[in-house]
Amino acid sequence: QVQLVESGGGLVQPGGSLRLSCAASGSIFSINAMGWYRQAPGKQREWVAVITNGGTTNYADSVKGRFTISRDNAKNTVYLQMNSLKFEDTAVYLCQAWISGGSEYWGQGTQVTVSS
Repeated sequence: QVQLVESGGGLVQPGGSLRLSCAASGSIFSINAMGWYRQAPGKQREWVAVITNGGTTNYADSVKGRFTISRDNAKNTVYLQMNSLKFEDTAVYLCQAWISGGSEYWGQGTQVTVSS
């Protein structure tokens, strides 16, 4: 099994930046890819970004050019650097790991609030 713990959320003004972290533990050798989702009240859960074991990244159109997903294999950690934040970026951000064989694991989420 895999455990995921997100951190780094908080309150930020429009135009500001935050860096989220997702630390993985457990059977990390089985992870094929990791990504970030977000969910705001009253809205569907939205995929944000993904990074594969090979280092390929992809982003939702709503965050492309502003957010960057990266990883530090030595620390078993994936990051989401969020720049030029907007009100509509306010959400709970969740880390997901896709496991070989089709299983998936989720972190508990970290709140990001963009407000003036």
